[in-house]
Amino acid sequence: MAERPIVVYGDPVLREKSRNVEIFDRELKDLVSDMTDTLHKAKGLGLAAVQIGVLLRVFIVDLSAVDLTEKLRVFVNPEIISTEGEVEYEEGCLSFPGIYQKITRASKVTIKAFDENGQPFEITIDGLAARAILHEFDHLEGKLFIDYLTTFAKTMLTGKLKKLVKA
Repeated sequence: MAERPIVVYGDPVLREKSRNVEIFDRELKDLVSDMTDTLHKAKGLGLAAVQIGVLLRVFIVDLSAVDLTEKLRVFVNPEIISTEGEVEYEEGCLSFPGIYQKITRASKVTIKAFDENGQPFEITIDGLAARAILHEFDHLEGKLFIDYLTTFAKTMLTGKLKKLVKA
């Protein structure tokens, strides 16, 4: 379909909570297609609909660039069932270009969702995929990866964040 502009930090839409998808139709498939084009062009690992300004509970994760056994996964109306463990790892976000920080997240997640055709599924996953899923899920809740930072770390990023807001 078409690449869409990625919403950057400072846009209030990133803090809004997304609403459930009610109808699984062509419009949803077009949204997923646009998100896929946008993600691949940006060379990211995941993208939530809110990051292109659409407040629907949809996100995609595609780790195929870093793991050839992976493929694009689509999550519609996702629900976190459980998380386990903890791991700290450097994380970035397409809505925060050029900013990377060490974030502690669960090391394993069980999530249920629908695909773009309305088919339900549930998976338990760990590693980088779990991290990407949790990161994108947070976007649907209006939560950003910088919310996990200490006050000191946020203070150290103040200049970079201000530049994003002005951009």
